[in-house]
Formats: sequence, C-alpha cells, structure tokens
Amino acid sequence: MATSDIHVFLSHGLESGPGGTKVQALKAEAETFPGVTAIALDHRNTKVPMERLQQMKEAMAEAGASPERTVLVGSSMGGWVCARTSAETPVLGCFLLAPALAMSAYPQSSPRIQARHTQIIHGWDDDVVLPMPVMELAREQKLPLLVLPDGHRLENSLERLVSEFRIFMTGCLATN
Repeated sequence: MATSDIHVFLSHGLESGPGGTKVQALKAEAETFPGVTAIALDHRNTKVPMERLQQMKEAMAEAGASPERTVLVGSSMGGWVCARTSAETPVLGCFLLAPALAMSAYPQSSPRIQARHTQIIHGWDDDVVLPMPVMELAREQKLPLLVLPDGHRLENSLERLVSEFRIFMTGCLATN
C-alpha cells in the first residue's frame, strides 16, 4: 500500500445492503478520486449493532487502512457504526446519512465523533431516526449538519448526496 492511499469504507443501514443505491452511488464517486480504495461492507448477516461495529474494525484491519487516511461513510445503522468507530479510533472523515444516533436501542448511541472532517445529512421527514436528537448531538459536538426535505432513506436527494460527498472528499484529500 502506497502512503498516499486513502481507504473509504461504506456501511449500509439495517434493511439495506452493499448493493443499495446510496452505497453504490457514493462508492462510485469515491472511486473517481486517484489513490482511493472504496470498500462497501456487507453487514446483512447480522442486525446486532456491536457485531456490525466489529465487522468495520475487521474490514479496516484486513485492508491495512491507516485511520488517519480513512473515510467512513454510513447510512442509518451504518452511520452509527461509523460514528462509533471514529469515537474509538479517530479517522480522517465521517460522512453520515440519517445516522442512527441518540437512539436508546443502540449501545453508546451518542458517541463523540472523532474525525478531522465530518458531515451529517438528515431528512426533515425522517420517521425512523428523528432529526431533532441528531441535530442536538451535532450542536453539542459542533459538527456540520445539512437537513434536507426528505425522509429516512434520503431517496429523493441522491444527486445532492453525491454532490455533497464529492465536496467532502475534496476537503478530506486537500488536508491530507
């Protein structure tokens, strides 16, 4: 692995998979950047948050990813996985879509996100992960937050998500 390599790990939501529309669109965008390796994790064999967290740690180790050169991308439960991963091992970036944060069903559901670059995108009409607790967590940690007129899946905002991710990746790579 060359020292210039950046790893991007994408973690899908509870009912989705690595072939989902958002994951594949963001993976394709990540792969347009030179020196970036994008890996979409497959968590479909478990719905247990801590097991998915362990899968992320194992994927990072297996890829030989350096945390300071790693970008984590997660949607819903995958957002929780990425936030928790960064809380334990600070990373270059966390790009979180409707992250399952501040939810009592998840262990340590309000992690201190530790990434040089963070972006949270949520939907105003999200009825799975309510926006207000996530907005409060973002406020407490002084994290960038974009709230769109969309629901939990952010399905009407795919083009905007890819555009925001492109800007995010450009910022991560510029400081690295």
